[in-house]
Amino acid sequence: MLKLQGIAVSPGVTIGEALVLDSEGFRIPRRFVARSAVDTELERLSTAVAETSREIERNRDAIQAELGGQYAAIFAAHLAMLHDSKLQEELTSAVRDRNWWPEYAVSRTLRRYAKAFQNLDNHIAQRAHDIYDIEKSLLRNLLGQRRETLAAISQPVIVLAHNLTPSETANLDRRFVQGFATELGGPGSHTAIVAEGLEIPAVVGLGPFLADVSGGEPVILDGNQGLVILQPDEETIARYRLEVEAARTVAARLDRFRDLPAETRDGVHIQVTGNIEFPSEADQCLSRGCDGIGLYRTEFLYLTSPREPTEEDHYAAYSQVVTAMQGKPVVIRTLDLGADKMRTETTPEEERNPCLGLRSIRLSLRQLPMFRTQLRAILRASAIGDVRVLFPLISTIVELRQARMVLADVMEDLAEHGIQFNPKMPVGMMVETPAAVIMLDAFIKEVDFVSIGTNDLIQYTLAVDRSNKEVAELYNACDPAVLRQLRRSLDVSREAGVPATVCGQMSGSVMYTQLLLGLGLRQLSVPASAIPEVKQVCRSVSVAECRGIAERALAMDAAREVKAFLRDQMRRLLSESVA
Repeated sequence: MLKLQGIAVSPGVTIGEALVLDSEGFRIPRRFVARSAVDTELERLSTAVAETSREIERNRDAIQAELGGQYAAIFAAHLAMLHDSKLQEELTSAVRDRNWWPEYAVSRTLRRYAKAFQNLDNHIAQRAHDIYDIEKSLLRNLLGQRRETLAAISQPVIVLAHNLTPSETANLDRRFVQGFATELGGPGSHTAIVAEGLEIPAVVGLGPFLADVSGGEPVILDGNQGLVILQPDEETIARYRLEVEAARTVAARLDRFRDLPAETRDGVHIQVTGNIEFPSEADQCLSRGCDGIGLYRTEFLYLTSPREPTEEDHYAAYSQVVTAMQGKPVVIRTLDLGADKMRTETTPEEERNPCLGLRSIRLSLRQLPMFRTQLRAILRASAIGDVRVLFPLISTIVELRQARMVLADVMEDLAEHGIQFNPKMPVGMMVETPAAVIMLDAFIKEVDFVSIGTNDLIQYTLAVDRSNKEVAELYNACDPAVLRQLRRSLDVSREAGVPATVCGQMSGSVMYTQLLLGLGLRQLSVPASAIPEVKQVCRSVSVAECRGIAERALAMDAAREVKAFLRDQMRRLLSESVA
C-alpha cells in the first residue's frame, strides 16, 4: 500500500480501478523537410490548425451548455491563443523559411511560449497548461493520433495521469469517471476549475507516481484530504467504503435542511450565504438553500479571458446572478488580483513579494479605467436586484475614501446619462489585514457592512505565505492571534450596528461554526457544498453554548490546543445529533 499526498482541488471520496493515461507525451525529433515539400507540409499544418480549432469549439459549446459561459471562456481563450496572428506567423515561417518539420515547429514554438508563461507568477503561470493543451491537440492532429482512452471509457474508473488539460478534463464522462489524480497541477489551474465545476473528485500535484501503478489496480482517491492510496489493503478499502456510504447518508440527511432556516435552538437566525466564482454556481447555492450570495469573486472574468473584460462582459455575468437570486442579496467583490497576474501596458516590473505589493484595491485605484468599468457594471446590476459592492484589501482610510470617491463619480456619470442604478447601494470593505482590524473603529463609520476574509487575515497576521510548503504548517486558523483578531472585528462591528460576515475557508468548515457564532458572528458566506452542513450545525446549537466554547478557546495560548478542543466539540455535537 502506498499513500500519496497532493493538493485537493475538488472534494469527494471514491474507490475504483485505475485507468493510467500515457505520461510520456510526444517525443518530437528535430527534422527538416525538402524544399519541394514545403507547400504540402504547410497545407498539412493548416489542416491540423483547422481541426484543432473545431475540437476546441466543440469543447467550448459542450461546457457552455453544461456549466455556463464563464467555464466556456477557458476554451474561448484557447481559440484566441491558437489563432493569434504572431503565433501563426511563427509556425508558418518555421516551416517555410527554416524547413522545419511541422511537428517540430509546433513543439518548439509552443514550448517556448509555455516557458515564458511559467516564468510569471501564480495564475498567469497556469496559462502554460493551456499552451501545452494546444500543443498536444495540434500534434495529435498532425500525427493522426487521438487520446482514445478518454473517449472510449465504458466502465467506472479513476483516471491517473501525468497531467490533464482543461479540454481533456471537460471531456471526462461523469457516468464512468469517478475521479482523477495527476502528477502535475495546482489549485488555481483551469483543470482544477473545470473539475470543481463538474463536481468530479480530484487531487493534483502528487509528483511522480505513475511508475508505481498499473491499469486495473484498485485505487482510493480522497478529494477532501488531497490523498491517493495505491494498492490499498482490504482493511483500508473497508474503512473508506464505510466513509463513502456515510457521506451518502449524510448528504441525504442534510438535504432536508435546504428549505429550513439556519436558526439556533435559542431562536437566533443565522444568515448563510454562498461563495461563487462563476454565474452558473448561483443555481448550486440556491438548490442547497442559501440566503443569497455573500461573496461573488470576480477575478475569473479576468483570468479566463484573453482580453480585459468589457462593461458588457461584467454586466452579463452580474445580472445573471442577480436575476437568479430573485431579490436575495448579492455581494460583488471588486477585482482581487495582483499586478503579477494582470497583463496591462502599465503593469510594473516583477514584484519580489506580490502579496504585499500592487494588488486588489491598490491595483484598482492605480488602473482607474478598469476600476470604473467594473463599478459601472455593478451599479447597473443594482437596478435589477439587491446588489452590494465590496472593496478588498483595504488597509488605510485613504484607500477606502478614494474607492468611494470613484464610486460616487461613476454614479454621477450614470445619472447624467439616464442609466438606472441604486443610488443607495450598500458599500462594504474586506477586513483581511491587521491594519484593518486595528483601525476598524474608524473604518466602520464609513461602510454599510464588513466581510472578514480569514484566508488573507491569517496569512498577514502570522506572516506566513500559505502557498509556501516550507512554512505551510504555521498557517493555522486556530492560532490564538487569529482568534483575537476575529473577536475584535466582530466586537467593533456589533457595537457600531454594522453587519459583519466571514467569507474565508474558515466559515465553510463546520469545525469553526460554533466558535464563530460564539464570537458574535450572525452571517456566514460559504461554498455551495457546505451550506446544508453549516445550517445543520446552526440548528443544533444555542448561542449561549457557543459563547462558552468561544470563551474557552480564547483562553488557550496554543493553536494545537485550540484545534484539539474544537474538534472534540464538533465530535460531541455530531454524536448528539446522531443519538
